[in-house]
Amino acid sequence: MAKSKAIAAKELNNRQAYFNYNIEDKYVAGMVLLGTEVKSIREGKVSFNDSFCFFDRGELWVRSLYINAYSHGSANNHIEVHDRKLLLEKRELKKIEGKVKEKGFTIVPLRIFFNEKHYAKLEIGIGKGKKEFDKRETIKNRDVDKEIKRLLKR
Repeated sequence: MAKSKAIAAKELNNRQAYFNYNIEDKYVAGMVLLGTEVKSIREGKVSFNDSFCFFDRGELWVRSLYINAYSHGSANNHIEVHDRKLLLEKRELKKIEGKVKEKGFTIVPLRIFFNEKHYAKLEIGIGKGKKEFDKRETIKNRDVDKEIKRLLKR
């Protein structure tokens, strides 16, 4: 009798996005992926460095999202960095596009996860870039919270 393979519930977060941006809205989008890309995501081989989302002819795309080549792939492995199409409803796309046209807003990928149907999903956020003093404030608040938790554990 063959053992069934347990699917690990992977969630890959972009922690830098929360540090660099004030996230106002979040959306969950599907991604157009190849089979080896999905397998690499399941292994956790994803990097969000410098990745961002943009509109091209009314469609939303993610650029610079690095998905490492699948280790057991053949010569037909995917290209690590290329533009990937995001799947959202038209009304959501119009809402996001209107928000991004405002000054200072950008779309950043926040996390990749698998839903209950085992589809890879990308959570995107509409955010405004933080200034340097905002980042220092974030670091200070994080340190204060750590200190409070440490003192409460005693």
